[in-house]
Amino acid sequence: MASEANCLPIELRRGFYETVFRRRDIRRFLPDPIPDEVLARVLVAAHHAGSVGFTQPWNFLIVKDLDRRQRIKRVFEEERVINAAQFDSARRAEFLTLKLEGILEAPLNLIVTCERERFGPGVLGKTALDEVEVYSTCLAVQNLWLAARAEGLGVGWVSILRNEAIRDIFQVPEAILPVAYLCIGYAEDFPQRPMLEQVGWAKRLSPRALLRFDSWENESHDGKLARLVEDASIWREIFPSE
Repeated sequence: MASEANCLPIELRRGFYETVFRRRDIRRFLPDPIPDEVLARVLVAAHHAGSVGFTQPWNFLIVKDLDRRQRIKRVFEEERVINAAQFDSARRAEFLTLKLEGILEAPLNLIVTCERERFGPGVLGKTALDEVEVYSTCLAVQNLWLAARAEGLGVGWVSILRNEAIRDIFQVPEAILPVAYLCIGYAEDFPQRPMLEQVGWAKRLSPRALLRFDSWENESHDGKLARLVEDASIWREIFPSE
């Protein structure tokens, strides 16, 4: 059938979905170094992300220097206090028990940046939407995360930071936007569920509740597709033994 002509073999599709579903935001790392060959594969996979106008606006700043990591860890601690203040007292106390970074434990940190005008101000596909290069850089982050998971590496995104501090500590030019500060390394384990779900901080939303059809106000949950996104039978071909 034409609809199946370009499907990947079933074992590759299974591996892809396994990687997606087993990806986690990791905070606890083993000290084992990452072989350069493994890290190189992960970076090449990140570089093969889609980008608007084929701009490829990303750079990857690899950080092993302990002094710089200690400095950014202090920034994290300052910002964590500010983040905690957003919650009521019970939620704040719970927040402060969560481990939300592995800056010093991970064998390396990696900053993914965005250079908006790498090839000049004119960008194919960019008119009124000014953030398209940033969106493209986020695709590179996701590629990196999935490739790392396939290699047995954990990745943790540290968002409780300040970009001006990142620029100062790592000498990032003003024209370059830091998008993601990542901790990367072999993990103690990959939990069955996301950590914030395990501890009861949040629950995964129903995919069915997120669908709209043709216009925003039409959120009918009665159609076939709306039912199928929560139907385990759609996975029988991919995971026949489960």
